[in-house]
Amino acid sequence: QVQLVESGGGLVQTGGSLRLSCATSGRTFSNDYMGWFRQAPGKGREFVGAISRSGGVIYYAESVRGRFIISRDNAKNTVYLQMNSLKPEDTAVYYCAALISGQVSYAAITESRSYDYWGQGTQVTVSS
Repeated sequence: QVQLVESGGGLVQTGGSLRLSCATSGRTFSNDYMGWFRQAPGKGREFVGAISRSGGVIYYAESVRGRFIISRDNAKNTVYLQMNSLKPEDTAVYYCAALISGQVSYAAITESRSYDYWGQGTQVTVSS
């Protein structure tokens, strides 16, 4: 059974930092592209970023580039999202997801429907 479990969310003030983790099990983690998405109240699920299987290629949404950092530890089957300089508009439920397709395009990587497995999400609230 494939499981993705996010942790590390919480309440932080504007300008603060949080580090989210996503621990996976039930699959060979290093075979999967890993993505982070977020969903604010009343809005659709938004691409935050993604990291390739080896960690050598990383994509970020324009809204978080320069503030967020994605990394992965294949030995620990875990992907991370370091969030710095947080803003109130970063408030959302954050999800990690695994994409298992062998060939992926940039368009597919940024689309939530491309992903095969999802975590339950972790709430991040940034107060002004």
